[in-house]
Amino acid sequence: MNRCQFVEDQQRRFGVKRLCDILGIARSSFYYWRRTAPDRAARQAADERLAARIRKVHRDSDGTYGAPRVTAELRDEGGQTVNHKRVARIMRAIGLEGVRLRRRHRTTVPDPAAAKAPDLIGRDFTAEAPNTKYVGSGSRRELPPPAPTEPCVTVSRYTALVTLSTRSDGQTASGRTSLGIAV
Repeated sequence: MNRCQFVEDQQRRFGVKRLCDILGIARSSFYYWRRTAPDRAARQAADERLAARIRKVHRDSDGTYGAPRVTAELRDEGGQTVNHKRVARIMRAIGLEGVRLRRRHRTTVPDPAAAKAPDLIGRDFTAEAPNTKYVGSGSRRELPPPAPTEPCVTVSRYTALVTLSTRSDGQTASGRTSLGIAV
C-alpha cells in the first residue's frame, strides 16, 4: 500500500496533518498525489489497452517477437505512436518476452593439451612448522571443515594465497593475507 493511499484511507479518523507528520511525508506531496489520481488512473487504463494489443501482436508472432519488433508492429498498425521503452515495461509487467536466437560466444577456451595443475600437498592441509605450506582456492566449492586440532585455513569463494602456520603451543596463528582474508 502506498503511504499517500494510507493517509487517504485514514484521514477522517486521524487527520491529514498528523498522519503526514507520523509517516514523514509532506502534506503538499499528499495533496499532489490526490490531485493527480485521475491522471494515473487514465494512464493505467491506457497501459491495459496497450497490453491487450501487445498480447495480440505477440500471439500472432507465435511468441517470438520481443519489444523492438512488437513496437514496430504497433507503429505499423497505426493509431497512437508507442515508445519502445513503454512497450518493454508493459511486456515485463505482463510476463512476455521474445525468443533469443543469438549464440553465446566463448571468449576463453582452455588448451586441451595443457597440463593440469598437480595437487602437491595431496589434500593434507596440516602444517608442521610456520611457512611450510601455502594453499589457495580458485574454485567455488566449499572444502570440508578441518579437524579441531589441525592448524589450517579454508578459503572459499576467493582466490588467495594463505599461509598455514602454527605457534609453538600448537594453536593456529592468526593474521591477514594481502587480500584481507582473516587467517
